[in-house]
Amino acid sequence: MKSIPVILLGCGGVGRQLLQHIISCRPLHSKQGIVIRVVAVADSRSLLVVDDLLLKGMEDEFLAEICHAKSSGSPLKTVLNHGHCQLFAESEIEERIVEIANVLVRSTGLAITDCSANSETINTLKKASSLGCSIVLANKKPLTCSIEDFEKLVLHFRRIRFESTVGAGLPVIASVTRVIASGDPISRIVGSLSGTLGYVMSELEDGKLFSQIVRDAKNLGYTEPDPRDDLSGMDVARKGLILARLLGWKINMTDIKIESLYPSEFGSESMSTEEFLSKGLSQLDKNMKERISTASSKGNVLRYVCILEDSSCKVGVQELPKDSPLGRLRGSDNVVEIYSRCYNNSPLVIQGAGAGNDTTAAGVLADIIDLQDLFT
Repeated sequence: MKSIPVILLGCGGVGRQLLQHIISCRPLHSKQGIVIRVVAVADSRSLLVVDDLLLKGMEDEFLAEICHAKSSGSPLKTVLNHGHCQLFAESEIEERIVEIANVLVRSTGLAITDCSANSETINTLKKASSLGCSIVLANKKPLTCSIEDFEKLVLHFRRIRFESTVGAGLPVIASVTRVIASGDPISRIVGSLSGTLGYVMSELEDGKLFSQIVRDAKNLGYTEPDPRDDLSGMDVARKGLILARLLGWKINMTDIKIESLYPSEFGSESMSTEEFLSKGLSQLDKNMKERISTASSKGNVLRYVCILEDSSCKVGVQELPKDSPLGRLRGSDNVVEIYSRCYNNSPLVIQGAGAGNDTTAAGVLADIIDLQDLFT
Protein backbone atom coordinates (compact mmCIF):
# COMPACT_ATOMS: atom_id res chain seq x y z
CA MET A 1 0.00 0.00 0.00
CA LYS A 2 1.49 3.35 -1.08
CA SER A 3 1.31 6.02 1.63
CA ILE A 4 0.83 9.71 0.80
CA PRO A 5 1.41 11.89 3.89
CA VAL A 6 -0.46 15.20 3.71
CA ILE A 7 -0.30 18.46 5.64
CA LEU A 8 -3.45 20.55 5.22
CA LEU A 9 -3.19 24.33 5.48
CA GLY A 10 -6.60 25.94 5.90
CA CYS A 11 -9.74 24.56 7.52
CA GLY A 12 -12.30 26.71 5.71
CA GLY A 13 -15.00 25.39 3.40
CA VAL A 14 -12.61 23.83 0.87
CA GLY A 15 -10.26 22.39 3.50
CA ARG A 16 -13.08 20.75 5.43
CA GLN A 17 -14.61 19.38 2.25
CA LEU A 18 -11.24 17.92 1.28
CA LEU A 19 -11.05 16.04 4.59
CA GLN A 20 -14.55 14.71 4.02
CA HIS A 21 -13.59 13.58 0.50
CA ILE A 22 -10.50 11.82 1.87
CA ILE A 23 -12.68 9.93 4.35
CA SER A 24 -15.38 8.98 1.84
CA CYS A 25 -12.83 7.85 -0.79
CA ARG A 26 -11.00 5.40 1.50
CA PRO A 27 -12.53 2.29 -0.19
CA LEU A 28 -11.70 3.61 -3.68
CA HIS A 29 -8.14 4.53 -2.78
CA SER A 30 -7.64 1.19 -1.02
CA LYS A 31 -8.51 -0.60 -4.28
CA GLN A 32 -5.94 1.60 -6.01
CA GLY A 33 -3.29 0.64 -3.43
CA ILE A 34 -3.15 4.15 -1.95
CA VAL A 35 -3.67 5.49 1.55
CA ILE A 36 -3.69 9.23 2.30
CA ARG A 37 -2.29 9.92 5.77
CA VAL A 38 -3.21 13.35 7.11
CA VAL A 39 -0.27 14.00 9.43
CA ALA A 40 -0.98 17.66 10.25
CA VAL A 41 -3.75 20.24 9.96
CA ALA A 42 -3.33 23.99 10.36
CA ASP A 43 -5.71 26.91 10.62
CA SER A 44 -4.71 30.55 10.97
CA ARG A 45 -3.96 30.17 14.68
CA SER A 46 -2.43 26.76 15.31
CA LEU A 47 -1.11 23.46 13.94
CA LEU A 48 -2.13 19.93 14.96
CA VAL A 49 0.48 17.22 14.31
CA VAL A 50 0.23 13.45 14.83
CA ASP A 51 2.58 12.03 17.45
CA ASP A 52 4.14 9.46 15.07
CA LEU A 53 4.89 11.02 11.68
CA LEU A 54 6.37 7.89 10.10
CA LEU A 55 3.59 5.45 10.89
CA LYS A 56 0.41 7.26 11.82
CA GLY A 57 -2.17 9.53 10.25
CA MET A 58 -5.15 11.20 11.86
CA GLU A 59 -8.05 8.75 12.26
CA ASP A 60 -11.16 9.39 10.18
CA GLU A 61 -13.24 9.99 13.31
CA PHE A 62 -10.74 12.63 14.39
CA LEU A 63 -10.79 14.29 10.95
CA ALA A 64 -14.59 14.42 11.20
CA GLU A 65 -14.24 16.05 14.64
CA ILE A 66 -11.96 18.70 13.12
CA CYS A 67 -14.52 19.39 10.37
CA HIS A 68 -17.31 19.72 12.92
CA ALA A 69 -15.29 22.02 15.19
CA LYS A 70 -14.14 24.31 12.40
CA SER A 71 -17.59 24.53 10.79
CA SER A 72 -18.91 25.80 14.12
CA GLY A 73 -16.13 28.38 14.39
CA SER A 74 -14.13 26.64 17.11
CA PRO A 75 -10.31 26.63 17.19
CA LEU A 76 -8.30 23.46 16.59
CA LYS A 77 -7.31 23.25 20.24
CA THR A 78 -10.87 22.21 21.13
CA VAL A 79 -10.32 18.79 19.51
CA LEU A 80 -6.83 18.19 20.95
CA ASN A 81 -8.04 15.65 23.51
CA HIS A 82 -9.76 13.54 20.84
CA GLY A 83 -6.61 12.49 18.98
CA HIS A 84 -2.98 11.55 19.59
CA CYS A 85 -1.61 14.90 18.47
CA GLN A 86 0.52 17.84 19.50
CA LEU A 87 -0.66 21.43 19.19
CA PHE A 88 1.64 24.26 18.11
CA ALA A 89 0.94 27.99 18.17
CA GLU A 90 0.76 30.24 15.13
CA SER A 91 4.32 31.50 15.65
CA GLU A 92 5.63 27.92 15.44
CA ILE A 93 3.72 26.72 12.36
CA GLU A 94 6.35 27.38 9.69
CA GLU A 95 9.20 25.96 11.78
CA ARG A 96 7.26 22.79 12.60
CA ILE A 97 6.20 22.21 8.99
CA VAL A 98 9.84 22.47 7.88
CA GLU A 99 10.78 19.94 10.58
CA ILE A 100 8.07 17.55 9.39
CA ALA A 101 9.26 17.99 5.81
CA ASN A 102 12.82 17.12 6.78
CA VAL A 103 11.60 13.88 8.39
CA LEU A 104 9.15 12.70 5.73
CA VAL A 105 10.89 13.77 2.51
CA ARG A 106 13.74 11.37 3.34
CA SER A 107 11.32 8.47 3.80
CA THR A 108 7.92 8.48 2.08
CA GLY A 109 7.60 12.01 0.74
CA LEU A 110 5.15 14.75 1.77
CA ALA A 111 2.36 16.70 0.07
CA ILE A 112 1.64 20.13 1.53
CA THR A 113 -1.88 21.12 0.53
CA ASP A 114 -2.83 24.79 0.79
CA CYS A 115 -6.59 25.32 0.95
CA SER A 116 -6.32 28.62 2.79
CA ALA A 117 -6.89 32.08 1.36
CA ASN A 118 -3.69 33.41 2.91
CA SER A 119 -0.84 35.02 0.96
CA GLU A 120 1.51 34.45 3.91
CA THR A 121 1.85 30.72 3.21
CA ILE A 122 4.25 31.45 0.34
CA ASN A 123 7.41 31.35 2.49
CA THR A 124 6.44 28.02 4.06
CA LEU A 125 5.63 26.58 0.64
CA LYS A 126 8.94 27.76 -0.88
CA LYS A 127 10.95 26.24 1.96
CA ALA A 128 9.03 22.97 1.75
CA SER A 129 9.46 22.82 -2.03
CA SER A 130 13.22 23.40 -1.74
CA LEU A 131 13.37 20.40 0.60
CA GLY A 132 11.65 18.16 -1.96
CA CYS A 133 8.03 18.34 -0.85
CA SER A 134 5.12 18.15 -3.27
CA ILE A 135 2.80 21.15 -3.27
CA VAL A 136 -0.95 21.13 -4.01
CA LEU A 137 -2.82 24.44 -4.15
CA ALA A 138 -6.39 25.61 -4.07
CA ASN A 139 -5.11 28.92 -2.73
CA LYS A 140 -4.42 31.31 -5.64
CA LYS A 141 -2.40 33.86 -3.70
CA PRO A 142 0.97 32.03 -3.60
CA LEU A 143 0.85 31.82 -7.41
CA THR A 144 -0.04 35.51 -7.83
CA CYS A 145 2.67 37.02 -5.64
CA SER A 146 5.86 38.39 -7.19
CA ILE A 147 7.13 36.71 -10.34
CA GLU A 148 10.32 35.79 -8.45
CA ASP A 149 8.37 33.91 -5.77
CA PHE A 150 6.21 32.24 -8.42
CA GLU A 151 9.26 30.97 -10.29
CA LYS A 152 10.78 29.54 -7.11
CA LEU A 153 7.50 27.82 -6.26
CA VAL A 154 7.09 26.16 -9.67
CA LEU A 155 10.81 25.46 -10.19
CA HIS A 156 10.18 21.73 -9.75
CA PHE A 157 7.04 21.62 -11.88
CA ARG A 158 6.59 17.87 -11.55
CA ARG A 159 6.04 18.30 -7.82
CA ILE A 160 3.38 21.02 -7.88
CA ARG A 161 -0.31 20.86 -8.78
CA PHE A 162 -2.76 23.77 -8.82
CA GLU A 163 -5.71 22.66 -10.96
CA SER A 164 -8.26 23.99 -8.46
CA THR A 165 -6.95 27.56 -8.59
CA VAL A 166 -8.67 28.16 -11.97
CA GLY A 167 -12.09 26.71 -12.67
CA ALA A 168 -12.33 24.69 -9.44
CA GLY A 169 -12.36 21.04 -10.57
CA LEU A 170 -12.41 21.75 -14.31
CA PRO A 171 -9.28 20.55 -16.18
CA VAL A 172 -8.21 24.04 -17.28
CA ILE A 173 -4.62 23.97 -16.00
CA ALA A 174 -4.11 20.41 -17.25
CA SER A 175 -5.48 21.28 -20.70
CA VAL A 176 -3.28 24.36 -21.08
CA THR A 177 -0.24 22.40 -19.87
CA ARG A 178 -0.89 19.56 -22.32
CA VAL A 179 -1.36 21.88 -25.29
CA ILE A 180 1.91 23.67 -24.43
CA ALA A 181 3.74 20.34 -23.96
CA SER A 182 2.60 19.19 -27.40
CA GLY A 183 4.43 22.11 -29.01
CA ASP A 184 1.17 23.72 -30.10
CA PRO A 185 1.55 27.48 -29.34
CA ILE A 186 -1.43 29.01 -27.55
CA SER A 187 -2.38 32.35 -29.12
CA ARG A 188 -5.43 33.29 -27.08
CA ILE A 189 -7.43 32.25 -24.02
CA VAL A 190 -10.87 33.68 -23.26
CA GLY A 191 -12.79 32.61 -20.22
CA SER A 192 -15.67 33.31 -17.90
CA LEU A 193 -13.84 32.40 -14.71
CA SER A 194 -16.21 33.63 -12.01
CA GLY A 195 -19.34 31.67 -11.17
CA THR A 196 -20.68 34.72 -9.38
CA LEU A 197 -20.16 37.14 -12.27
CA GLY A 198 -21.32 34.54 -14.77
CA TYR A 199 -24.60 34.28 -12.88
CA VAL A 200 -24.96 38.07 -12.68
CA MET A 201 -24.31 38.61 -16.40
CA SER A 202 -26.64 35.85 -17.60
CA GLU A 203 -29.46 37.04 -15.33
CA LEU A 204 -29.19 40.54 -16.82
CA GLU A 205 -30.45 39.13 -20.13
CA ASP A 206 -33.86 38.53 -18.55
CA GLY A 207 -34.36 42.26 -17.95
CA LYS A 208 -33.68 42.17 -14.22
CA LEU A 209 -32.01 45.07 -12.46
CA PHE A 210 -28.30 44.69 -11.75
CA SER A 211 -28.83 45.65 -8.10
CA GLN A 212 -31.51 43.02 -7.57
CA ILE A 213 -29.45 40.30 -9.23
CA VAL A 214 -26.48 41.02 -6.97
CA ARG A 215 -28.70 40.96 -3.89
CA ASP A 216 -30.26 37.68 -5.04
CA ALA A 217 -26.81 36.23 -5.67
CA LYS A 218 -25.75 37.18 -2.15
CA ASN A 219 -28.87 35.57 -0.67
CA LEU A 220 -28.16 32.40 -2.67
CA GLY A 221 -24.64 32.26 -1.25
CA TYR A 222 -22.98 32.88 -4.64
CA THR A 223 -21.08 35.98 -3.52
CA GLU A 224 -18.62 36.75 -0.77
CA PRO A 225 -20.15 38.35 2.36
CA ASP A 226 -19.22 41.68 0.76
CA PRO A 227 -20.23 41.33 -2.94
CA ARG A 228 -17.66 43.96 -3.89
CA ASP A 229 -15.01 41.25 -3.42
CA ASP A 230 -16.53 39.57 -6.50
CA LEU A 231 -17.59 42.70 -8.39
CA SER A 232 -14.07 44.18 -8.21
CA GLY A 233 -12.81 41.55 -10.67
CA MET A 234 -9.73 40.81 -8.55
CA ASP A 235 -10.52 37.10 -8.21
CA VAL A 236 -10.80 36.77 -12.00
CA ALA A 237 -7.57 38.75 -12.39
CA ARG A 238 -5.73 36.31 -10.10
CA LYS A 239 -6.90 33.40 -12.24
CA GLY A 240 -5.85 35.27 -15.37
CA LEU A 241 -2.41 35.91 -13.89
CA ILE A 242 -1.96 32.22 -13.12
CA LEU A 243 -2.83 31.32 -16.72
CA ALA A 244 -0.56 34.04 -18.09
CA ARG A 245 2.39 32.81 -16.04
CA LEU A 246 1.63 29.24 -17.11
CA LEU A 247 2.04 30.49 -20.69
CA GLY A 248 5.48 31.79 -19.72
CA TRP A 249 4.62 35.47 -19.46
CA LYS A 250 6.66 37.28 -16.81
CA ILE A 251 3.92 39.63 -15.63
CA ASN A 252 2.55 40.81 -12.30
CA MET A 253 -0.90 41.82 -11.11
CA THR A 254 -0.14 45.46 -11.85
CA ASP A 255 0.21 44.57 -15.54
CA ILE A 256 -3.40 43.35 -15.79
CA LYS A 257 -6.18 45.72 -16.87
CA ILE A 258 -9.08 45.17 -14.47
CA GLU A 259 -12.59 46.58 -14.88
CA SER A 260 -14.44 46.85 -11.59
CA LEU A 261 -18.24 46.75 -11.73
CA TYR A 262 -18.47 49.56 -9.20
CA PRO A 263 -16.67 52.96 -9.02
CA SER A 264 -13.90 53.60 -6.51
CA GLU A 265 -16.13 55.96 -4.50
CA PHE A 266 -18.31 52.95 -3.65
CA GLY A 267 -15.35 51.08 -2.17
CA SER A 268 -15.11 49.73 1.38
CA GLU A 269 -13.18 52.83 2.46
CA SER A 270 -16.16 55.01 1.59
CA MET A 271 -19.20 52.91 2.50
CA SER A 272 -20.05 49.82 4.49
CA THR A 273 -21.35 46.60 2.95
CA GLU A 274 -24.86 47.45 4.13
CA GLU A 275 -24.70 50.93 2.57
CA PHE A 276 -23.42 49.51 -0.70
CA LEU A 277 -26.25 46.97 -0.85
CA SER A 278 -28.99 49.39 0.13
CA LYS A 279 -27.85 52.60 -1.61
CA GLY A 280 -24.82 52.16 -3.84
CA LEU A 281 -25.94 49.20 -5.94
CA SER A 282 -29.11 50.83 -7.25
CA GLN A 283 -27.05 53.74 -8.63
CA LEU A 284 -25.34 51.29 -10.99
CA ASP A 285 -28.57 50.04 -12.59
CA LYS A 286 -28.92 52.74 -15.26
CA ASN A 287 -25.46 52.32 -16.74
CA MET A 288 -25.69 48.53 -16.79
CA LYS A 289 -29.15 48.65 -18.40
CA GLU A 290 -27.79 50.90 -21.15
CA ARG A 291 -24.88 48.53 -21.80
CA ILE A 292 -27.24 45.56 -22.01
CA SER A 293 -29.49 47.43 -24.45
CA THR A 294 -26.57 48.41 -26.68
CA ALA A 295 -25.25 44.86 -26.81
CA SER A 296 -28.71 43.39 -27.46
CA SER A 297 -29.30 45.75 -30.41
CA LYS A 298 -26.29 44.14 -32.10
CA GLY A 299 -27.34 40.58 -31.29
CA ASN A 300 -24.77 40.33 -28.52
CA VAL A 301 -24.73 39.68 -24.79
CA LEU A 302 -22.49 40.93 -21.98
CA ARG A 303 -20.09 38.60 -20.21
CA TYR A 304 -17.43 39.31 -17.60
CA VAL A 305 -14.39 37.61 -19.09
CA CYS A 306 -10.66 37.24 -18.88
CA ILE A 307 -8.76 37.63 -22.17
CA LEU A 308 -5.14 36.60 -22.66
CA GLU A 309 -3.66 37.58 -26.01
CA ASP A 310 -0.45 39.14 -27.37
CA SER A 311 1.31 38.87 -24.00
CA SER A 312 -1.36 40.96 -22.26
CA CYS A 313 -4.16 40.10 -19.91
CA LYS A 314 -7.34 42.03 -19.24
CA VAL A 315 -10.52 41.27 -17.33
CA GLY A 316 -13.84 43.05 -17.67
CA VAL A 317 -17.19 43.20 -19.43
CA GLN A 318 -17.18 42.26 -23.11
CA GLU A 319 -19.86 42.08 -25.79
CA LEU A 320 -19.98 38.58 -27.25
CA PRO A 321 -22.19 36.82 -29.84
CA LYS A 322 -25.20 35.08 -28.32
CA ASP A 323 -24.38 31.85 -30.14
CA SER A 324 -20.76 31.62 -28.93
CA PRO A 325 -19.84 29.21 -26.11
CA LEU A 326 -19.47 32.16 -23.74
CA GLY A 327 -22.63 33.81 -25.07
CA ARG A 328 -24.68 30.67 -24.41
CA LEU A 329 -23.39 30.47 -20.85
CA ARG A 330 -26.09 30.47 -18.18
CA GLY A 331 -25.94 30.37 -14.41
CA SER A 332 -22.72 29.99 -12.46
CA ASP A 333 -20.82 27.65 -14.83
CA ASN A 334 -17.34 28.52 -16.05
CA VAL A 335 -16.33 28.39 -19.72
CA VAL A 336 -12.79 28.62 -21.10
CA GLU A 337 -11.88 28.81 -24.81
CA ILE A 338 -8.30 27.96 -25.78
CA TYR A 339 -7.03 29.00 -29.21
CA SER A 340 -3.85 27.63 -30.76
CA ARG A 341 -2.52 26.45 -34.10
CA CYS A 342 -4.48 23.20 -33.81
CA TYR A 343 -7.47 24.89 -32.15
CA ASN A 344 -7.64 27.98 -34.31
CA ASN A 345 -11.03 28.08 -36.01
CA SER A 346 -12.63 25.73 -33.49
CA PRO A 347 -11.24 26.41 -29.99
CA LEU A 348 -10.78 23.86 -27.26
CA VAL A 349 -13.75 24.58 -24.96
CA ILE A 350 -13.93 23.55 -21.31
CA GLN A 351 -17.23 24.09 -19.51
CA GLY A 352 -18.80 23.04 -16.24
CA ALA A 353 -19.24 23.91 -12.60
CA GLY A 354 -16.39 26.26 -11.81
CA ALA A 355 -17.16 27.10 -8.20
CA GLY A 356 -18.20 25.51 -4.93
CA ASN A 357 -16.34 23.87 -2.06
CA ASP A 358 -17.28 20.36 -3.15
CA THR A 359 -16.03 20.76 -6.72
CA THR A 360 -12.87 22.60 -5.67
CA ALA A 361 -11.98 20.04 -2.99
CA ALA A 362 -12.53 17.20 -5.47
CA GLY A 363 -10.01 18.87 -7.77
CA VAL A 364 -7.51 19.15 -4.90
CA LEU A 365 -7.91 15.47 -4.05
CA ALA A 366 -7.39 14.51 -7.70
CA ASP A 367 -4.19 16.58 -7.70
CA ILE A 368 -2.89 14.75 -4.62
CA ILE A 369 -3.59 11.37 -6.23
CA ASP A 370 -1.95 12.56 -9.46
CA LEU A 371 1.33 12.93 -7.53
CA GLN A 372 1.31 9.33 -6.25
CA ASP A 373 4.29 8.25 -8.35
CA LEU A 374 6.49 10.57 -6.28
CA PHE A 375 5.74 8.64 -3.09
CA THR A 376 7.10 5.34 -1.81
